Amino acid sequence: MNDITLSKSELRVDRLLERFLRYVQINTAANPQATSYPSSPGQLELGRVLADELSAMGLDDVRFTEDGLVIATVPATMPGVLPTVALVAHLDTSPEAPSDQVRPQVIENYPGGDITLPNGQIIKVADCRDLESMVGETLVTTDGTTLLGGDDKAGVAIVMELAHTLVEHPEIPHGPMRVVMTCDEEIGHGTDKIDLVELDATVAYTIDGGGRGVIDVETFSADAMTISFVGHNIHPAIAKDRMINSIRAAAKFVDSLPIQSQTPETTDGRDGFIHVHDIVGGVGATRVELILRSFESEQLVAYADQVRSLAEQAAQEIGGTVVDCQVRRQYRNLREGLAHLPEAIDLAEQAFNTIGVRPTKAIIRGGTDGSQLTEKGLPTPNLSSGQHNIHSVLEFANLNEMTDSMRHLLELLRLWGQFRA
Repeated sequence: MNDITLSKSELRVDRLLERFLRYVQINTAANPQATSYPSSPGQLELGRVLADELSAMGLDDVRFTEDGLVIATVPATMPGVLPTVALVAHLDTSPEAPSDQVRPQVIENYPGGDITLPNGQIIKVADCRDLESMVGETLVTTDGTTLLGGDDKAGVAIVMELAHTLVEHPEIPHGPMRVVMTCDEEIGHGTDKIDLVELDATVAYTIDGGGRGVIDVETFSADAMTISFVGHNIHPAIAKDRMINSIRAAAKFVDSLPIQSQTPETTDGRDGFIHVHDIVGGVGATRVELILRSFESEQLVAYADQVRSLAEQAAQEIGGTVVDCQVRRQYRNLREGLAHLPEAIDLAEQAFNTIGVRPTKAIIRGGTDGSQLTEKGLPTPNLSSGQHNIHSVLEFANLNEMTDSMRHLLELLRLWGQFRA
């Protein structure tokens, strides 16, 4: 076998950047209240762009489904029956920060220090220590009014440029590679429409991580809860002894939730949390949305019981209020599923070492499409893509780390081409 890989200078970094800058300017924010799939039209717009680009590369196995998925195959350049590797990125961006009219700013040869954005917002080194190791590198920021969308358009651009590079360089040895672009990952539905039998992959990797060299081998386990308080609305002029204000019950409930612990603001590492993130309603009915997170699935049951008890107590304090508590399963920790294919991690580590990047196995205080894919039977670790300060107007991406991600994936595909079970 011919072990041919590309040097840094041979990679089209200019084209990678150009793709990324184009993709982030398409508003693909997921809409958690939508009943359609995908939840926002921008995801279909970007998906159509990507499908057209993949076809223009010369790939003849490109699918753009009615559900917005983009699936394509880069054929193997090595003989024999080889493992198929799926590379997964998601088209949607977080609804938690503005995402319309993204204006990316490119900082070449970053000089170090705090970064002042055009609208006066500041990315502070004190709040993002990763910046200390990025002096001299190329960063892409927002203008301070919107998120950037590097989560996960950095991954989208990397996978697209990798596919283009493999088509242009058939001398690079690799097995079959699936390009998989999903929708609505940010609201927990990224894998809803993926048919694993049709995908027919041995292993997958989500390209949806942070700085260079990181392999995410654990994620949170996650559930969501909706607490609905129902009261009785009537004109306030005749409300005495008749009105039941559901807002008061909801307020008591939220105030009773832990605040000194068990919250995102007070936990880190392997600690889980209960997070109230949305309240909608009025006198007659109020809905409170929460998410529950823990690295241990059993803890989610305890969190749900805790929340349910507090909600029922709040309803009792506002006499006549009716409360309903619904729990929705979202995803589970990667850890258990990855144990069935340890090579998914071993080869990713080996590939980083080969390109001179020190690998780090990490846990992620969140979830990826890989959490659900792994639970369904397709082992899917998460890999670096150069995203930082995600879901924020202070978000930025590191082009050098994105380039290292491409180099890593080229080597990883070569190693999987050599793999024999």
